[in-house]
Amino acid sequence: MTTIAMRLCLVRHGETAWNAEQRMQGHKDLPLSPEGLEQAEQAGGLFVGLKAAALYSSDLQRAWQTAQPIAAALGLPITRLTALRERNYGRCEGMIRHEVAARYPDDATALRERTPDYVLPGGESLNQHRRRIEACINALAEKHAGETVVVVTHGGVLDLIYRRATDTPIEKPRDFPIPNTGICWLNIAGDDWQIEQWADTAHLGERGAIEVTANF
Repeated sequence: MTTIAMRLCLVRHGETAWNAEQRMQGHKDLPLSPEGLEQAEQAGGLFVGLKAAALYSSDLQRAWQTAQPIAAALGLPITRLTALRERNYGRCEGMIRHEVAARYPDDATALRERTPDYVLPGGESLNQHRRRIEACINALAEKHAGETVVVVTHGGVLDLIYRRATDTPIEKPRDFPIPNTGICWLNIAGDDWQIEQWADTAHLGERGAIEVTANF
């Protein structure tokens, strides 16, 4: 039996103050910066006229603030899902790279080397986060087979989805972009995840080349 694909549009949230400072956010619930609010408005304009069945967002405010202009353009409510949250970085949240290295060297090594099963104290491992995200996307694909769905989420979530779609090992250093309000399109049918377009930032003009993240 042929599995009917869901067409999925993924949007990373707009910039926050901690993005600009390269601080690890995780589950910390920060709002968008003025720059991020402007990015969200610019992204929202892309969705005018798009026929989508549903709009989902992480329940953290930087994501659902980004989703608000998209909701206005689509004429849809925002369904917030805790499962779409960023990885929980536990005790490392709020820190920048050298602060983690100085205070928690084992955490810094695991983050830098992308150790799959290292559980950050108070947080999650990469594999725990991966399982959460893949279960969420698979559930949406089953619910919305044959439909177009928009999801607003986080950089770490997009990292894992890209790796799943391209069969890229979770330990491999990232060599693909995940800019704020980057637009990604995928087709998901069962175990087959195919990328149509990745990290489009044409709506941001020259600022589309800037990526602010706390990657190790």
